[in-house]
Amino acid sequence: MNIYQKRAIFRRRNESNVYRMFLWVVLILVGVWLIRSVQQGDVKPLFLPTPTPTRFAQSYAIEGDALFTAGKLEDSKNADGTVLGPGAITAYREAAKVDPNNARVWADLSRIQTYSTALLVKQDDILARLDEAIASAENAVKINPDDSYAHAVHAFSLNWKASYTADDRERQKLLRESEDEAVRALQLDNASALALSFYAEVLVDQQKWTQALQYIDQALELDSTLMDVHRVHAYVLESLGEYALAIEAYDRAIAITPNLTFLYLRAGAGYRRLAFESPNEEIQRQLYEKSLEYFAQTARINEQLGVQDPTPYLSIARTYSQMGEFFIAIRNVQKTIEFQPENAVFYGELGVLYHKNRNYETGILALKCVVRGCTPPESCDGRGGCGPNDTEAEVKPLSLSAGTVYYFDIYASELAALSTPKKNYCEEALAVAKTIEDSEYDEDPNIAADIVVVRNICEGVNSGVIGGGATATPEGDVMNVTPTVTP
Repeated sequence: MNIYQKRAIFRRRNESNVYRMFLWVVLILVGVWLIRSVQQGDVKPLFLPTPTPTRFAQSYAIEGDALFTAGKLEDSKNADGTVLGPGAITAYREAAKVDPNNARVWADLSRIQTYSTALLVKQDDILARLDEAIASAENAVKINPDDSYAHAVHAFSLNWKASYTADDRERQKLLRESEDEAVRALQLDNASALALSFYAEVLVDQQKWTQALQYIDQALELDSTLMDVHRVHAYVLESLGEYALAIEAYDRAIAITPNLTFLYLRAGAGYRRLAFESPNEEIQRQLYEKSLEYFAQTARINEQLGVQDPTPYLSIARTYSQMGEFFIAIRNVQKTIEFQPENAVFYGELGVLYHKNRNYETGILALKCVVRGCTPPESCDGRGGCGPNDTEAEVKPLSLSAGTVYYFDIYASELAALSTPKKNYCEEALAVAKTIEDSEYDEDPNIAADIVVVRNICEGVNSGVIGGGATATPEGDVMNVTPTVTP
């Protein structure tokens, strides 16, 4: 009998597999490396949120629209220039960065950039911003040549640039380009209230008032919910001399966008114009007070928004100047200089007011900052002394232009009038007078008459015939006109 040896039903496998052991060692080493990398920050854990969440262009655009309606076109800044919050322009610039091929974003940016120039004072700043607006509109048209809105906004920016252009040939060129863009916008969409409005604005600047009224009436019928439509309607009415109706149109625009301060400024200017033309002193006083209410509301809105804008104080000063209350007007111009102590335009306005208030000596100091420029200490002298809220600043001179010629004229006249053989300002007075004579602006008969008086006074002073003094101040019509700084 054969007896077989028992065999184990379950046999244990050989556990000393070399390849398996090598694999385990590799996995252990990889695990150790991964743990150390996570601890050192070289490797980030999965499913962590991104450090800066990516925003869509539409998100920035919505923010920009909200800021525009709130009246925050520019970045809010502290007194030292620190940015406290973004403005509508910054929001739309970010949208354009995120989506550079979005024609609507570029067009909206251009529209806001154009409107923002209504809050600027310096001519150079205005023209630079308008160039940015035109460039943005050109981008929109380039991206989508068949977009009516892009062409309409392009027309808008070109038209406002024309309004601030001194050279007549260049101005007419810009108006033609603006008209072409507006016509193209209407060809693409003849039911666009915005295109009709901007075309009406171009027609006003071309002195085609009847056509402008027809187009703006069509825009009002199509869409009376747009601020732009009511603003242009007011502009058309102003051009027709209907200032009371224009104020009503501005009020409707204000009801839509109650924080856009330039609308208050235009309505306030309308009340000031009505007051100037009123023969009744009591009604005139009431209209001036209404004008001041609009300007004061502008200042309050700016204060609430943290906007450092001197424009409403300048408007208040001009109103008080027309009322003959020069001391209060001077205080308000001094307030504007607190915001922008380096702005030569404000020293020009201040110099004119000192002249009207017969404070010729201080007027010379203020106007010198315009014509020749001022050192920081001289800037304090030009504003009648620096107070606790004032900052010394270097003031660069302004070039001679249609908007500054009256500053030069009054400066030369006062220098001549105050000249005596012992304290003779005639050398400077004659130099400024020659600058005016060598320009195109001496064609104004009032200015030409003033220059003649300056030369006659200085000839007498230099020869010892005239003793000089304030009594020799020429009283031509130009001396009683407050210069218009911007169109």
